[in-house]
Amino acid sequence: MDAYRHCEQLVRAADKDRFLATLFAPADRRDALFALYAFNCEIATVRERAREPMPGEIRLQWWRDVLQGERPGEAAANPVAAALLETIDRFALAAEPLLELIEARAFDLYDDPMPTMVALEAYARKTGSALFAIAVRIVVGNNHGVLDAAADHAGIAETLVGILKSFARHASRHQLYVPLETLDRHGARIEDIYAGQATAALHHALAELRGEARRRFTAFEALLPQLPSTVMPAFLNIALVPGYLAAMERPGCDPFRTAIEIAQWRRQWTLWRAARRYSGLMGG
Repeated sequence: MDAYRHCEQLVRAADKDRFLATLFAPADRRDALFALYAFNCEIATVRERAREPMPGEIRLQWWRDVLQGERPGEAAANPVAAALLETIDRFALAAEPLLELIEARAFDLYDDPMPTMVALEAYARKTGSALFAIAVRIVVGNNHGVLDAAADHAGIAETLVGILKSFARHASRHQLYVPLETLDRHGARIEDIYAGQATAALHHALAELRGEARRRFTAFEALLPQLPSTVMPAFLNIALVPGYLAAMERPGCDPFRTAIEIAQWRRQWTLWRAARRYSGLMGG
């Protein structure tokens, strides 16, 4: 199995939303997108695989070394690393955003709570927004101006939704991405969260985060007429954001016990409709 095929299978298993969206990309760009998203899967799941901070830090450092050209032999033997480095060369990608993504993900290894919304947006920009921006670069060759602004909004919206979807899992290991200032503003107590108690105050705090995710999604869609239609595949998975938010807002949804999922057939249908709609709204 070649490196790119390995990346495709990894993304299919670990990030089905991006896998489905990538199927709408031109054939000569899909392998590069799969390499990028496979790298993201590797970095985003370090906490789950390492369990403790030190092994996680070692793993993140290995990826830093790979991107800085310090482990050529090991990188060549790792299919995700090999495909990513080839993609970087092929599309003249800068390593710095990928290094910053790794740096931001170091936060995942520890149990320090997210202090403010400003800090959360900074985390989202270096992870979710950066991923969109690099995908844009692969698909259309640049990510300047309005493309960068679209990546910013899309990345923050998607990151907020991801945090809300993973709220119960994070809380179970005493990890908080919902900003402390947001919890404090609504009177939500950390000890209640760690005890798995879905208080009214917590519901209000989570609703505020959903509102911000929706606002960012709306801001992204407002930019569609200024975007080239060729960029659509890089942004397509953002179309799933409203569906996830709607699932969270169903009556009786418990942030600790309700799995937030959308059936695969519905995701495929949503992406197909969004591909047609986005292509029609985007410029030439």
